[in-house]
Amino acid sequence: MNTFADTLKTLPPVSHLTHLELYAAGACVARIENKPGQAGSLAVYALLADKYGKITPAAAVEGIQLYCEHSADARANPGKHPNIDRLLQLQQDGGELEVKLYPQA
Repeated sequence: MNTFADTLKTLPPVSHLTHLELYAAGACVARIENKPGQAGSLAVYALLADKYGKITPAAAVEGIQLYCEHSADARANPGKHPNIDRLLQLQQDGGELEVKLYPQA
């Protein structure tokens, strides 16, 4: 069974990004920065944005799978993993999030 750490090694690098922002109905609802504790989520969301164009319910399903063991922990502990909680919510309720990527200067 893959772990999230194993999965991260297979994702495209995000060293060229400072952060990304997620938008719902034109309003920024989240910011994920390229810093310890968030860089893994930045890589997951950047990959999903590249593959799907935005974070859709289908993208959310793939993202939940990419988070591996952390997804089960997020389901058991709502609020502990907000970036996974967001994907679980999209999977359940539908909708989509626009993604804006911010490259390093």
